This record gives sequence, structure tokens and C-alpha cells, in this order.
Amino acid sequence: MAKVGVLALQGDFEKHIQMLDRLGVPAVEVREKSQLDEIDGLIIPGGESTTIGKLLVRYGMLEPLQTFARGGKPIYGTCAGAILLAKEIEGSHQDRIGVLDITVRRNAYGRQIESFEADIFIPRIGELPVRGVFIRAPVIKHVADGVEVLSRFGDDPVLVKQGNLLASTFHPELTNDTRIHAFFLSLFPV
Repeated sequence: MAKVGVLALQGDFEKHIQMLDRLGVPAVEVREKSQLDEIDGLIIPGGESTTIGKLLVRYGMLEPLQTFARGGKPIYGTCAGAILLAKEIEGSHQDRIGVLDITVRRNAYGRQIESFEADIFIPRIGELPVRGVFIRAPVIKHVADGVEVLSRFGDDPVLVKQGNLLASTFHPELTNDTRIHAFFLSLFPV
């Protein structure tokens, strides 16, 4: 069985661990770069992307995470995690992993008070919609060739995949729907 890590430096990592537990998959809270050698894939939670990026630098995890991703191990980033995976962040040079060939705009839907929920249709995981929870969410402004858009909200991509990398601008871990996490687990080698 795959061993999944959840980056536990900042943000709501506990909700991802609970979601994996519901799927019967053991999860490890990842706080040190040495732990990357012990896991088969990683979830990067929402939170504050600038803070998480600074912590990745402080703990020497930025380059090991880039190597982890380039080595083909699955990584799923939600909200801030999607920002950290993005190669480009509009108007920002913040520290990031930068392995997913997308451009994002931080807080594009507005402040915390303008957070919202919406039904998101993802044909790859079923006919019924997923409830998307958008909290100070980024918008994916550009996807390069080789990046598959799995779902949109309006015209904007909200769930994308590139090889072993998955990113959503919303928080599926704040719902009871395990389908996106199950889809992420399907990216692991058998």
C-alpha cells in the first residue's frame, strides 16, 4: 500500500489526513526533508503560500521537493499547494516548488469574506458534481501544453493534472467527498 505524506508545516493538513484515513490509506505528517525518502507521494495543503514557501526554504525542503516531483512521485496541491507547485505566480517571486507548468494569480476571487462554494463537475471521477470550497482561492490563468484541465469553474481551470502532479484551486478536504483524493491515489504506481 502506498505511503502518503501530508506537508505539515502550516495550513489545514489535518483535514487531508482525515480524508486519507477515510480511504484506508496511512498518512504521515511531513515536517523534515528526510521524511521524503519514506513516502510514495505527497499532499501540499492549503494555507498561506508565502509562509509555506519560506518554511520550505528554512527547513531545506525546496530542492528535495523539486527532486521528489521530478522523480515521478505523485504530488497533490490544494489552493496554496497549487500556488507552490506552479511555475509562475503573477506579480510574485515568492519561494515555490515550481514544477507544474501553470501560471496562477493569488487570491483572485477576493478576500476571506468573499469565499464561496460551488458545484464542480469532473467527468474523470463521475457524473455527480464535487462541492468546491474556494477560500481566498487562486485562479489558474494559463496552462501549458501537457497540462490536462480536469475541471473548470466558469472559464477558469480549477483542477489540473500534469503527469504525476495534481492541483486544485479549491479544498475538497473540507467536504465529505473522497473522490478527488481517491483520484490522486490512482496516480501512484501499482
